[in-house]
Amino acid sequence: MLHSQYQWKIASPEREAVKRLGEELNLSPLLSSLLANRGYTEPASAAEFLDGDEDLSGLHDPYLLHGMQAAVQRIRAALDGEERIWIYGDYDADGVSSTALMIRLMKRLGADFGTYIPHRSKEGYGLHRHAIDEAAAEGVKLIVTVDTGISAVDQIAYAAELGIDVVVTDHHEPPAVLPQAFALVNPKLPLCEYPYKGLAGVGVAFKLAHALLGEAPEEWMDLTAIGTVADLMPLTGENRLLVSRGIEAMRRNPSPGVEALLAVAGSAPDQLTSVGIAFAIAPRINASGRLDHANRAVDLLITEERDRAEHLSSVLDLLNKERQKNVEDIVGEAVVLLEKKIADAGEVPNVIVLAGEGWNVGVVGIVASKILERYYRPTIILGIDADKGTCKGSARSIAGFDIYEALLSVEETMDHFGGHPAAAGMSLGSGRIGEFEAGLNAYAANVLKPEHLVPVIEAETECSLADIPLPVIEELDRMAPFGMSNPTPQLVFRGVKVQRVLTMGKTNTHLKLVVEQDGCVVEAVAFGKGALAEYVVEGDRLDLLAEPGINEWRGSRKPQLMVRDLALPAFQVFDRRSATASAEDVERFRKKAESVLACGPDQIAAAVRPETLKVSHKTLAQLPVWLYDKYSGIEETESGHAEADPAKTRTLFVLDLPDTAEPFERMLAQFPALENIVLMYPAGGPSAERLSDPSRERIKTIYVELRKAAAEPVDGRQLVQRLCRTSGCSPRMIRMTLDVFEELRFIVRAEGSVTANPSPPKAALDSAAAYRTLQEAEALERRLLGPGEDIGIWLAQRMQAVRAANPDAALSFSV
Repeated sequence: MLHSQYQWKIASPEREAVKRLGEELNLSPLLSSLLANRGYTEPASAAEFLDGDEDLSGLHDPYLLHGMQAAVQRIRAALDGEERIWIYGDYDADGVSSTALMIRLMKRLGADFGTYIPHRSKEGYGLHRHAIDEAAAEGVKLIVTVDTGISAVDQIAYAAELGIDVVVTDHHEPPAVLPQAFALVNPKLPLCEYPYKGLAGVGVAFKLAHALLGEAPEEWMDLTAIGTVADLMPLTGENRLLVSRGIEAMRRNPSPGVEALLAVAGSAPDQLTSVGIAFAIAPRINASGRLDHANRAVDLLITEERDRAEHLSSVLDLLNKERQKNVEDIVGEAVVLLEKKIADAGEVPNVIVLAGEGWNVGVVGIVASKILERYYRPTIILGIDADKGTCKGSARSIAGFDIYEALLSVEETMDHFGGHPAAAGMSLGSGRIGEFEAGLNAYAANVLKPEHLVPVIEAETECSLADIPLPVIEELDRMAPFGMSNPTPQLVFRGVKVQRVLTMGKTNTHLKLVVEQDGCVVEAVAFGKGALAEYVVEGDRLDLLAEPGINEWRGSRKPQLMVRDLALPAFQVFDRRSATASAEDVERFRKKAESVLACGPDQIAAAVRPETLKVSHKTLAQLPVWLYDKYSGIEETESGHAEADPAKTRTLFVLDLPDTAEPFERMLAQFPALENIVLMYPAGGPSAERLSDPSRERIKTIYVELRKAAAEPVDGRQLVQRLCRTSGCSPRMIRMTLDVFEELRFIVRAEGSVTANPSPPKAALDSAAAYRTLQEAEALERRLLGPGEDIGIWLAQRMQAVRAANPDAALSFSV
C-alpha cells in the first residue's frame, strides 16, 4: 500500500452550474466543472474569464491609483528641468523586470537617468542611506522606486534633507506609518480606490508608464508578464490580461534577452507559457541577484544586441547552475543537522530552525522551501556571518501557521524582520539563535494542531482517462495563463491500471508510467518520484492526482499526465526473496521505504521460525519479532520489541516459511490492519528442509525403505539420514512422513528409536490428519516458493478473506 504524500482535498462543483455552462457556452463537462469550481458559475462571468483578454478594455485607468497624478507631474517636471533621475529597484525577478521597464520608459522620454539596485548579500533589501548619498553626489534630484520603498520612512526623510524627492511605486503591504514621499503609488494603500489590488511591482511600473505615455505600452508587457509570474502574483483580473498579452508578445516577437534565456533553458519561444516563465526565465534572472548582482539580469532584459544577449544569458545560466549546486549542498548539510535534532528530541520540531556558517543568504529561502517540503514544518534557514557574529535568514511556512505572527512573538531576539503569513526574512545576532528557536517552538506548541501538520493538495474533480482526449486538453488552455489563484487543473484518476513502469533521467530520478483505464492508455510522468518504481509493478491499480497535458514528439501529439501525487490503496506484496535474503535486510528495506510505506518502528513485525531467531538473535532483537506456532498461529517472542502490537502492524516481513498452512492463516488473521507483506526468505527455500510432493508413490517408496531399515529398533536420527539418502527427500519431509506412519501405527517410536510394525493395520493414507497436514504444508510451500506475482494474488485473496471476517479493518485489494 503506497501512501499519498498529500491529503487530497477534492472540490465538488455545483452540478446545475456545470450543466448551465456546458449548454450555454458549448463547453466540455470538464472545463465547465473547473470554471464552476473557481467561482465562474454564471455564463457571463465565465465567458469574460475565458475571452476577456481579446482587447485592452480590461486595463484600468492608471490615474485611479492614488498618487499617480502627483507622480506623473513630478517626473514630467524633472524631464522639463533636465533633472538627473534615479530608478531604484530590487534584486528579484519582479524588481529586475520593473527596473528594465523603467529604463525603457526613461529612454523613450529622453530622460537623464541612472539606476541603482542594492546587492542582496552586501546591502540587503530596500532603500539605503549610502545609496542616497551616492545619488546626491551625482546630482540626482528625483528617485523613482520600483518594487520597493513603501516602508522606507527614515530613508525617504533623509533623501528629503539632501534635496531629493522620492516617488515610490510599490505593491508590498504598507506599514502603519507611511513615508513622506513626494508621491506614493501602491494599490494596497488604504486610501487607494484602484479596483485591482493584485498588481506586481512591475505591474505598478507598467501603470506609471501608461500614465506618462498616455497609452498602454503593449510592447513592454513581456516584462510585466515575467515579473508578475515570477513574484507569484494572482493570475486573475488585470494581471491575467497583462500576462497573457505578454506571453503572446514573447511568442511572436521575443526580445533578444528573452529569446537567449529560453535558448539556454532548452525552450522555444513559440511554446512559451506561464509555466515556462516560472521554470525557465525567472530562476535564471533570480540567480543573478542571488549569487552576483542583479544588474546583469537588467542588462539582459534591455539589450538589443543578440551577441550580448547570448553572452549574458550564458552567464545567468551558469549562475543558476551554481545556485542549484549551492542549494543542494546546503540542503544536504541542513538535513544532517535536522536529523540529529530529531534523533536527540525523538520528534520533528514544531518549527525547524537551522543555521550554518558560509550558507549563502541569497538561497536560504529556497533551502527553507525544500526542507519544508520534505518535513512539512514551518522552516527557517539562517546563514551565519562568523566575523560579524550575525546571521540572516528566510522563513517559509505551512497552511494554518502565520510565520509573521510567530516572529512577532520573538521580535526581541531579532535586529530586523519582515514578511507575511507564508514567508518572511530576518536578521539577528548569532548568539541569540537558541533563544530565537526556543521562543518560536514555544509559540508553535500553543498554535499548531495535528491537522496543520498534514500537507493538503487541492484537486478540481475526479474523472476518468476517457474524460481527457486531446480536444478537451486543448480546450483547457482557454483558462491559461496558469499561476497563483488560477492554478493548472489538478485532476484525480481512481484505479488506473499500470501497464509499464520506467524511470527517467541520468540517475533514474523521475518515474514514467503507462496506465490504462477502460481501454484508454495514457503516459504519466512523475518528476522526482523515480524511487517509487521499486514499489509499483505491472498490474497495480493506482490513484493519481495529476495535471493533464499534451506530449508532442516528432509531429505526434497525445495526452499525457504530469503526476503530482499518487497512491496505491490496496494490500501489497513485495517480493524481496533472494539466495542471500536474511534478517539483516529488514532494517535496510524499512528505512528506504519508510516515507512511502507504513514502515515506522511501531508499524512493523517480522515472522520467523525458532531456528532463525536463535541464529539471528542480535539482529532481530531490535525488531518486533513473532514466531510461527502451530497452536496460536503466531506468538510474540520474549525478547520482542516493546512497541510490538499486531493490531498496529502495517508491514509484515516474512523471513521464513511456516511449517504448515494453519499457523500461516492464523498469523494473517492476527494482523487485521496489515497493508504490506515483504517476502524475505531465500528464493529457493532452504533445500535441506524443502518438502517433496507427498504422492502415494513417494510415501510408498519411503515406507518400503523404512521396513528394511527399521525391522529392528533404530536410532531416529540415523533413520532420517538413511531415508533421505535412499529417497532423495529432505529431513523435514522424512520427519513429517514419519508422523504420518506413527498416526497410522505403521511404526512405533520410543525413547528416540523407531521400529517398523511387523503387522501394520490396514488404513487409508487420507485418514491420517498428519498426512493432510503434510499435503497442506507442501502446497503452501510450493505456492510461497513460486512466482512472485502468483504469491501476491494468493496472499491478496487470503487477506481479503481475513478482512471479510473482520470488516472493521477492511482495505481495498489489488489482485
